[in-house]
This record gives sequence, structure tokens and C-alpha cells, in this order.
Amino acid sequence: MSLSRPLVTVVRAGRHSYAAGLQLQQHLAKSSQKLDVPAEFRNYLVLQEHDPVYTIGVRTKDYTVADEERLRKLGADFHRTDRGGLITFHGPGQLVAYPILHLRQFQGGMRWYVATLERMVIETCRQLGIPNATTTKDTGIWVGDRKICAIGVHGSRYVTSHGVGLNCCTDMTWFEHIVPCGIEGKGVTSLSEELGRQVSIQEASTAFLSSFAKVFECRLKEQAEAIMQGSN
Repeated sequence: MSLSRPLVTVVRAGRHSYAAGLQLQQHLAKSSQKLDVPAEFRNYLVLQEHDPVYTIGVRTKDYTVADEERLRKLGADFHRTDRGGLITFHGPGQLVAYPILHLRQFQGGMRWYVATLERMVIETCRQLGIPNATTTKDTGIWVGDRKICAIGVHGSRYVTSHGVGLNCCTDMTWFEHIVPCGIEGKGVTSLSEELGRQVSIQEASTAFLSSFAKVFECRLKEQAEAIMQGSN
């Protein structure tokens, strides 16, 4: 029975720049490409942590060069991306996960995929001791009126990229310089803030992987060999 479940290779990429993360994502997607034979596509789940960076999605048009320079002066990088969603922050203490999946190995299209990502993050929070994490009319996963996880994805020819940013032990002051995801009047939180103790990325990753396998109904395999970022 379990052999019929899609196989997803887990890549623990460690901490690096956002640009390096994008390069790794593109490399893995390219190395997997057998788009005309979905069953032969190799699925990946990249777990990583970024150096401080603000990113904006395809729906963000209001951020000017002056805004970009202001944010860069804080010591963070700045990137315009092809993901959905508005501006957000990634940095140390945040678990960033990029699922690179061929959805034809799973149940359906992008709407199903986003809803399943949401359920998976909610299950991760539940396993860690936060039973009231939920979705709202706004994107992401929330605890009350504070966002604990940002979601911004991209899909092309049934293949997903980008993903989620789950605040574990993030320095939340980075968010004070933006309106996270363009949502006025709401705040941000982390696993550590909600639980009143330090929750490391390593601890969160264990619950995250357990939840991913359960909710996506897939098998997980750790990447054995090193993956060279930017290799051809």
C-alpha cells in the first residue's frame, strides 16, 4: 500500500542566501524534469534557513527603488520573485520549505496544493503544542490575529516551487519595517513566542516532516549525497 504513495526526497540545505536557495530550487527542478512522464519526476522537499531578506511576489507593485534601498540599509537583502503573495521577510530562525512536486503524482491542481500546504502547517503547529493555528480569509497560517507562517507558491506545468516560511525562533523586529504580506492591522508571531520557550528549526523540522508525510500522503527519503548548488 505504502509503495503507491509518491516518494519525496528531503534536502536539508542549511543556512544560505535567498539567491542560493533559488539557485538550488531551480537546479533540483531542472534535474527532475520529465514533465511528459509525471511518474518519473523526482519530487523534492528542500528545508533551509535564509540570511535576512525581504521578498515580494508577483502581486506587489507598490515597492519602489527607495523602499528597496531603505530595507537593504537594515542589513537585509531584497528580491522580487515569481511566487504568489505580497512582501514578507525570511531570515535566521525561520524554517523555509520549498516543495518541488509534480502534482499529477498527487491529487490535483494548485488549489488543492495550497489547501494541503495549509493543513500540513496547521498539523505541524498542533504537533508542537499550538492547537489553535488556523487559516483565515488572508493568506498564511494564523494564531489569533498574528501570522505564524507565510505561504507563497508558484506552479508551472503541474510542478510547484517556492513554499512556506514558518517562524520558529525568528527575530520578529525585522517585520516591523514592512506590512507583512500587505495585511494592515495584523501582527506576526513565532513558535517560540506562542509556546514560551525556544523552538529551534531542528525541532520544528521534525514535526514538519512528520506532518508533511501524513497530510500529503507520501513517503519521505533523506537525500544521501551532497547536492552542489548551481551545478549543471
